[in-house]
Amino acid sequence: MMWRSIIQRIIYLSLTGPGIVGNILVFVIHVYTFVTGAERKPIDLIIIHLAFSNAILICSTGIRHIATAFSFRNFIGNTGCKTLIYLGRVARGLSICTTCLLSTFQAITISPRTTLWRKLKPQTAWQVLTYLLLFWTFNSLISCNLLHYITAVNNMNRSEVSHCYMLPSRQIVRWLFLSLMTLRDVFFQSLMGWSSGYMAFYLYKHHKRVLYLHSSRLANHSSPEIRATLSTLILMACFLIFYWADFILSFYTGSTITNDSNIMNIKIVLVLGYASLSPLVLIIRDSHAAKYSDFH
Repeated sequence: MMWRSIIQRIIYLSLTGPGIVGNILVFVIHVYTFVTGAERKPIDLIIIHLAFSNAILICSTGIRHIATAFSFRNFIGNTGCKTLIYLGRVARGLSICTTCLLSTFQAITISPRTTLWRKLKPQTAWQVLTYLLLFWTFNSLISCNLLHYITAVNNMNRSEVSHCYMLPSRQIVRWLFLSLMTLRDVFFQSLMGWSSGYMAFYLYKHHKRVLYLHSSRLANHSSPEIRATLSTLILMACFLIFYWADFILSFYTGSTITNDSNIMNIKIVLVLGYASLSPLVLIIRDSHAAKYSDFH
């Protein structure tokens, strides 16, 4: 039991610490680029918001569970439980929506100028800001039930993964909010599926063209759009792996009100996994873009 607790603490710390630092680094880099750049690119604002959402998700989820893992019981109290879990749920939704926006934006960017959906591409940062405000409004509303049903656990002998607990709610309320979350996820997952499939097909055509031309220079120094598309696809793959595993467990625990410690620990790792890994992919993406700029 002691080794299990130690391993749990190491995993939480290894995901939370680098995840917070990585997202802050991505946030600062793109804020600096957005503010000082010759033009304010919509892609910078999207990545800024994704890093900000992931940072909130890690802070609200990781710190709460680290406090529990190190036996800091009653560390945040009833109000703290409501606030952190609510922010974590909202940030998770924002991460899903923003990742979808990034994927769709990149797919439209590489599409031919004659296609109809090219007109849907945000041309300015202000247009992106409208989408982000809608994301905040929608995710805040479909998570508001947590403010009523979340409470702090007062029983110190209770073997909970977290000292925050969700009170049983009426079945109609539970299924209403689960349905809204499911509809949100299905909609944005569908957009992500379309954009990821399109980008994969575009990269396949590009690879065939490179092989046909037998140009080593073209193969080694592909355009920034190709590199950005590839990194976005990697980000989508990471997202899908962590998301679907977490979604299945969340739907199961939400519909059955199960509080099994093993399931909850796995869910925590899955939630923190994507938020901690995504800044690494984005930093590699930025480094490739910088190298390309230096090369030219």
